[in-house]
Amino acid sequence: MDAPDIESSPTPAVKNLLSRFESLAVDNSATATKRPPPPPPPSSTRSYSRGLSPAPPSPSVSPLLRPVPIPNVLNTSVNRAPQHGLPPSPNAEDLAAPRTPRPSASARLAPLPPHSSHPSTNHFAHVSVSDLNHPPCSAPTTFERKPFGKLPPPPTRTIALGDKLPPKRSNNAEGAANGDSDEDESGDEDDDKGSGTDLLPDATRASRRPPYLITPHDGDHGAYPTQPCKIAVPAHTGHLAMSGVYVVVGSTHHIRLYNTNLSQEVPAKSMDTKDFGIKDGKVTAVEFKTEFLVWIALKEGHIFEIDVRNGDLLSVKHCAHMNPILYLFRYAGSMISIDEVGKVLIWSPDPSTGDIKLLHHTPRVMRTTDKLDFAKIIGGVLWTAGRSEQHGAGTLARTPIIRLYDLFNPASTGKTVMPTEHVGPVTSATIVPTHPEHVYLGHEEGYITIWSLEDVATGGGYPRCIEVMKVASTDVTSLEGINDRLWAGGRNGMITVYDIVPRPWIATNSWAAHPGLPVLQISPDPFGIEKHRRLGVVSVGRDERVGLWDGLLALNWQDTELQKHEQSYSTFRELKVLIISWNCDSAKPDSLHGHPANINFFHDVLNSVDRPDIISFGFQEVIDLESRKMAAKNMLMSARSDARGRKDEGTLLGLSDKVTGAYKRWYDALVLAVKLAMPPDCPYSVVHTESMVGLFTCVIVKNTEKAAVKDIAINTVKRGMGGRYGNKGGILSRFLIDDSSLCFVNCHLAAGQHAVRARNADAAGMLEQQLIFPPVAEHLAFVGGGDGSMVLDHEIVFINGDMNYRIDQRRDAITAAVRANEHETLFAHDQLLKEIKFNRGCRFRFFTEGPIAFAPTYKYDRRSDVYDTSEKRRAPAWCDRVLWRSRVPSRVKQLHYQRYEVNVSDHRPISAAFDITVKRVRHEIRQKKKAEVQMQWTGLQERLLTEAREFYINSSRL
Repeated sequence: MDAPDIESSPTPAVKNLLSRFESLAVDNSATATKRPPPPPPPSSTRSYSRGLSPAPPSPSVSPLLRPVPIPNVLNTSVNRAPQHGLPPSPNAEDLAAPRTPRPSASARLAPLPPHSSHPSTNHFAHVSVSDLNHPPCSAPTTFERKPFGKLPPPPTRTIALGDKLPPKRSNNAEGAANGDSDEDESGDEDDDKGSGTDLLPDATRASRRPPYLITPHDGDHGAYPTQPCKIAVPAHTGHLAMSGVYVVVGSTHHIRLYNTNLSQEVPAKSMDTKDFGIKDGKVTAVEFKTEFLVWIALKEGHIFEIDVRNGDLLSVKHCAHMNPILYLFRYAGSMISIDEVGKVLIWSPDPSTGDIKLLHHTPRVMRTTDKLDFAKIIGGVLWTAGRSEQHGAGTLARTPIIRLYDLFNPASTGKTVMPTEHVGPVTSATIVPTHPEHVYLGHEEGYITIWSLEDVATGGGYPRCIEVMKVASTDVTSLEGINDRLWAGGRNGMITVYDIVPRPWIATNSWAAHPGLPVLQISPDPFGIEKHRRLGVVSVGRDERVGLWDGLLALNWQDTELQKHEQSYSTFRELKVLIISWNCDSAKPDSLHGHPANINFFHDVLNSVDRPDIISFGFQEVIDLESRKMAAKNMLMSARSDARGRKDEGTLLGLSDKVTGAYKRWYDALVLAVKLAMPPDCPYSVVHTESMVGLFTCVIVKNTEKAAVKDIAINTVKRGMGGRYGNKGGILSRFLIDDSSLCFVNCHLAAGQHAVRARNADAAGMLEQQLIFPPVAEHLAFVGGGDGSMVLDHEIVFINGDMNYRIDQRRDAITAAVRANEHETLFAHDQLLKEIKFNRGCRFRFFTEGPIAFAPTYKYDRRSDVYDTSEKRRAPAWCDRVLWRSRVPSRVKQLHYQRYEVNVSDHRPISAAFDITVKRVRHEIRQKKKAEVQMQWTGLQERLLTEAREFYINSSRL
């Protein structure tokens, strides 16, 4: 459709608008960066992009890029000459081309887009008045621009407030020149997989024996119970409170009263809310007001008071709240109830009677925020938090908002505080009796924040977050301060007790309280101190079970004291142990030829100590880890028979017939080498053999010790690819000899010059993994209350293998020190020695390594004595190591620690020999000494209970 005719003589108003457009175009041309004008478009339809390189038209166009529709009355000349370097006006053919209808003269002028400081958003730099005569009305077009410069802009990332800075990017070219390449022929592991694991509190010496609470139902007070409590609490609807021997469980409309003096399975009294006139009521909170009177709150807003001794209903307050009650608290003789909309009722005792008459009492009302997911009263202050209330919600730097209310100061207003770092939502809070100046908050994602109350005590200020501790890889779901320890329950069902004085904290106890399911509640029983002379702790888990624990950890103290007298009730003897470790780089036994060191290797290493009683071979990379076919074959055929009995000498224990023959060849070579190296009158037997994707372990003992060996077990731990692949990990074997336990770990840790944290994480994963071995009832052979199912339960642990720790030094400096035989100058740069010395979270911190008096064992050119001359030129390092740990350090003495000049691999083999001391317990004498220790505990227990009761009285919890 043709456009209407336009007057040849414009009005003054039109001239003013035209001059405005032209002046803007002139100004922008004058100030624009000098560069050649853009080429004319290939067609009449102009398409420009805001990007720095040509791009197809965007389906979504920013409003700032849309052409401004100009009424036709502003056009005084169809063909105007180009001005100021602008694109020429359309020619006759262009004007004759069909176009979309133009807006009528009555159309409104669109508002001018805002000016931008960026050159690419200058909306008038390439626009002429003639261009405005033909604005598209249906679909706005986009504008293309030439790239700004020769290169695209660098990538950017947004780091939110509180986020950790990304790791520094390594320069591969520069690193390769120094031998620091992150790649390794044996495979590389991402450093991120060790993120945070090596910084957690040390749990290597934690007792794993559950500290069950002694109850009169257990019978003999001198015997500690070994079975868990049998009281059940429904997972999602149950609520529990404990006072002395009484336990109250409320769930839906059921109320059960247990007397643990009588039974833990059958309640002494069962009630229903309909007995109190409430049909289909739902219990939502339970709390003891006094030792025998308990308050029970319902979803309907009612509160009942019941005497647990006989189940009598003493008082009731109907519709105390108009909304469901979520929390009940006891503090300083008062009771506090909180409903789901944040209404708080403070039920203070009558000054004349000192009691709370529930029916006739008028509580004081306060308001908090609604949708509370956490609430706890500490020192008269209500600490609250909601999952929906977060600073920086929707970002990675979200932190919970914590609100505080002084319940017993009507003039006070709520205060708001936040942690100093990114942590998960608040789940729990407590105060440790020996550290009353601090409050500890538990968070999801495994964090505990520490808050100082110093400013609150001195001038009514705010609590300050002074420290953030990462204590677990799972959520902290519950916290409680007991005596001088901090008890923490996790989402994995573990309860861990921390000594909070050292840094990092030390886990003194850690046991599976509610295996595999979250610990929902941990709370003490202060009412049981005075009458029952015990400090009980109750826990509730998602497994619908109740845990009753000894808050004083009496058995733990007695075991520690009894071990101090071990010399008086045990006899001891010595054994020789020889450990050989070698990354053979897929070399075969028949490759040991040519050089004399190759030919005599087995003879030299087996005769490095006279007739060892135990020989442990630990090989790595028996197969080529770079061979995909070999790796796949081992993954598919790695299943082994569940029944692994001891077989006759000469049989291959624990290896499948279908796997590659590399393991079988090495097994045959080792058995033959031992027979040839040892005297005929000193035969040996194989007790352990196992393989895992390149790792191979073979443990051999002297026949004269075979009768003393028992409880043999072996297992593997995969650490490659997040625990799914066995190219990294370890083979773990154990057995008991007399009344001592030994564990051997043959490992291959994460490779790469800079993968220190990944190596630390691999070590922590193997040493602290649960249920590695079958439990053993002979607890005297293990440490820390363990049952032998974990590596660190054993008295003596040897760990050997290609640990892959490198030397943080230039390759030239390392090789120069090796040539000068100045190995000690490199110790300060050895990663493993640095981790043991400076990283308080390193799991090798409590292990020992003998003096290193040999050159680095990695990395050589095959069949030569020259360090790596390949393109990567890796720096030499002591990758191959042998460490040990003993409950009594003097019971392990190293005889030698040396390397061998076998050159068929890129690693040199090493060996370490030890004299170890094993014990045999005389049980009659031990029982007498145990009775003496229990008498000592009686006096200490009275003092601890007195201190605990004083704390609960001073903190208004009694």
